[in-house]
Order: sequence, then structure tokens, then C-alpha cells
Amino acid sequence: MNSLSSRLKNINEAGVHQLNCTVDELRASAAQAQFPLFEVDMAQLQSKGDLLTELAQAIHAPDWFGGNWDAMADALNDLSWQPAAGYILVLHNSGDQQSLPVTDYSIMQEILLDTVVFWKAEGKPFWVFFVEGKTLEKCQSRIP
Repeated sequence: MNSLSSRLKNINEAGVHQLNCTVDELRASAAQAQFPLFEVDMAQLQSKGDLLTELAQAIHAPDWFGGNWDAMADALNDLSWQPAAGYILVLHNSGDQQSLPVTDYSIMQEILLDTVVFWKAEGKPFWVFFVEGKTLEKCQSRIP
């Protein structure tokens, strides 16, 4: 098992991070750790609806998934249709140029942070990696 794969299993390190390796390396390590890796491309997102649609597709959300923030939080805190010892969400093209409205981006950040905390309480690591963009530096201290 490679070192990244081992680190992915470390619940204390799980959180929201800027990706500092290649996506291919992360994919290989996720497969080795047997963690599902969900990928969302944020390049063309223009609205909350776009984000929720892309996320639902990425996580293979069940039919009950609705087009609102509560549905996003509920789905990310459930994932019973994707049983695993841990989870990884990669947000591609998440840089400052992203066109998602600031308010929606902020709400998304809060939900992602709450999701990490939820899964830590369940004893499972949940990782969020931003690729080509900003991390949640101002919120990192909220993650126990």
C-alpha cells in the first residue's frame, strides 16, 4: 500500500484540502484504499442547480435527491448506496475564476465542512480535494 493510500485511511487527516498530487495518483490511491472517488467539474457551473445536478450525478444519488441544499447535505451524510470505509470528493476547476455565485459557494463550503465532521463522528474519513483553486482556509480550524 502506498503512503497516500495509507494517509487517506487516517481519519485525523481527513478534511478539506487543495490537491497537491496528480488526480491520477489520487485515483490510484483511492482505489487501493477502496474508497469511492466522486468527481465534479465546476468549470461550467452557473448556479446552485448546476452544482446540485453535477454532485448528484457524481455520487450516483438515489431518486429522492432533491434540488436543494438540504438534499445535498442529506445525501453526503448518507451514502448508504455507496458503502465504504471512507469517501473522497474531488472538485475540479474550483479556482477563483469559477462562476458559481459567492453565496452558493459559501453554502457549499459549509456543507462540505459539516460533512467531514459528520463522517469523522461515524469513524470514517471523508476527504474533499479542490483542484486548481482555493481551499477553505478560513474554515479549516472548524474541523476537529
